[in-house]
Amino acid sequence: MQLRIEDAPAGGRSVWLARELRRAIADGRLPVGSRLPATRVLAADLRVSRGVITEAYRRLTEDGQLAGRGRGGTVVVAAPVTTAAQGSASTPYAHRTAAPAAAASATPAATATAVPAAAPSAAPLAAPFAAPPGPEVFDELRAAPARIDLSPGVPDLSAFPRTAWLRAERSVLAGLASTELGYGDPRGTPALRRAVANWLARNRGIRADPDEVLIVAGTAQALGLIAQVLHHDGIPEIAVEDPGSLGARQHLRHWQPATPPVPVDEDGIRVDALRSSGARAVLLTPAHQFPTGVVLGGGRRRELMRWAADGGLIVEDDYDAEHRYDRAPVPALRSLLPEQVCYAGSVSKLLAPALRVGWLLPPPKYRNALVDAKRFADLGNAALPQLVLARLMESGELERGLRLLRRRHRRRRDAMIAAIRDRLPDATVHGAAAGLHLMVTFGPDGYRGSDTDLAAAALARGVKVQPLSWHSQRPSPPGLVLGYAARTPDEITEGVAVVGKVLSSG
Repeated sequence: MQLRIEDAPAGGRSVWLARELRRAIADGRLPVGSRLPATRVLAADLRVSRGVITEAYRRLTEDGQLAGRGRGGTVVVAAPVTTAAQGSASTPYAHRTAAPAAAASATPAATATAVPAAAPSAAPLAAPFAAPPGPEVFDELRAAPARIDLSPGVPDLSAFPRTAWLRAERSVLAGLASTELGYGDPRGTPALRRAVANWLARNRGIRADPDEVLIVAGTAQALGLIAQVLHHDGIPEIAVEDPGSLGARQHLRHWQPATPPVPVDEDGIRVDALRSSGARAVLLTPAHQFPTGVVLGGGRRRELMRWAADGGLIVEDDYDAEHRYDRAPVPALRSLLPEQVCYAGSVSKLLAPALRVGWLLPPPKYRNALVDAKRFADLGNAALPQLVLARLMESGELERGLRLLRRRHRRRRDAMIAAIRDRLPDATVHGAAAGLHLMVTFGPDGYRGSDTDLAAAALARGVKVQPLSWHSQRPSPPGLVLGYAARTPDEITEGVAVVGKVLSSG
């Protein structure tokens, strides 16, 4: 690798070495499976203390790129994708994969316009930000090259439990009857529906019979099925939180329903405004509102129950409720209102969006219609991944992985908060107690420009962020939505510093 310790800054040798090792892993000089030198050996070669090497290895181990194998030494187990293939989320639904073989190719789309770094204010808007966001905007953002992707909506994919998954897959295949390879129940395999019911009882306080669970291809498909069924039932609109997920809004609108915006404040959705809208259904993220991060308060929950008792339907998107750090878990609305709540969840934030596995708990009124919609959409999800996931859930592997992710995500969240405090002193941070992202807003004296211009200038400097205005239907103050779960603390610090430089130069 031709490491030159003379290039390391004084007092920052571990950080420098970790950065050099990351570069070597990224460009293939240290491919997945490579064994690194023992700490004593590398320390002697570089003429530094062993602690410098140990700290650098620790950083990459926490990032999921290295793993200690006992007598087998320290091994490279994950590599970032190339910048051209980095993904970002269709928030809160889609970058880095755990190994080159798992990296998906980028969706063909326009790429960012190259601009001189010295003049961001005069630069043309990068492709995803050149016009109001259309259906293809997240494809464009995924395809745009960048050094650091701070888009929200994805966990640390390098933590995917490959060994446990392969072990469960072998076990499932060894005991699988040939008859189970045929067409199955469109509701999903009995094993996964039972595992999901048990998971929700343990983690979200929801009591449901496995027969009430409908397995779907992620929350995105769940919203499409719900929109179709409600449209056929004469419900022409589904109210949404504002600000609220652009991706969710796009999925609903594709199936015709209007999406009237209902304002969100520090206690969650304004139920009085929901009543005034006249909408008979509403999509909510009550455990961790996207993107503000607020929790639906107790008083608002009681108001919402009264609204639902008058005939309203709540679609509860529980997209990242398992990721919490500084507060107790919040009960799911479904646990309180099973007759008026259509509950949706998935493994996209627990394992990986690529699995395309989620679940719906429909209220009795719409259960049969939603099963029919799923049947005629695709005859049901693929059975083998369902059976493997069920094995992981029932064995405790998924919960063990979630504990690991929480610790890693907390460290990265803390790194982002520290970087914002240092580099964006005029920004206000929202939603830090849970989730996989932060929202930042700027006061009237902090930033007066367009947040899409800010995001475009950051992208021109190699950093992806999402403007808050994407997720707002009504006029809103400028802000950014920043994901921290899938980047290392060093990358997060660097990315926020770039945003700070854009702000100061504007």
